[in-house]
Amino acid sequence: MQIKTQRLKIRTLQNSDLNDIFDIYKNEETCKYLLHNAWNEKNKNEEFKQKLSKQSLEKDFAINLACILDDVVIGEINIWNIDMKDSVEIGYCFNSKYSSKGYATEALMAIVKSLFMNKKIHRIQANMDARNLVSAKLCEKIGMRKEAHFIKDFWNKDEWTDSFIYGMLVSDLK
Repeated sequence: MQIKTQRLKIRTLQNSDLNDIFDIYKNEETCKYLLHNAWNEKNKNEEFKQKLSKQSLEKDFAINLACILDDVVIGEINIWNIDMKDSVEIGYCFNSKYSSKGYATEALMAIVKSLFMNKKIHRIQANMDARNLVSAKLCEKIGMRKEAHFIKDFWNKDEWTDSFIYGMLVSDLK
């Protein structure tokens, strides 16, 4: 998958992206609401290798996409099938150095449109820690609606957390 937006290039992760992806995931604050802890020098190669090994929309695999600005990977978007026909979940993480400039919105809108128009996806959803209000706001900005707020439903990093589920159909595109 390769997409070009006004300012970004979006393509499948490559070996050469390791250091830029590490720059995203080494940040404790960035990983606060993710399912994994921040990466470190000891585990970065193994973590990245796992991302590269799973590059298809098959069960238990994801497509991992690099969002590139001026030859620097500033974010990652992940897409994986869920157990429903023509439905996917998306996840995303962007380098905090590039926040508040609209890059995540631009990238996600392009991905969502491509999934609906080119891949004929019926439904896209995003699940997140309910404390991640920046992520929730991003979902709303691209036209997703909050469909659920589950209370203390997910055990992560030694605590029960609430979660939000956002969803959208092609008819929700702005």
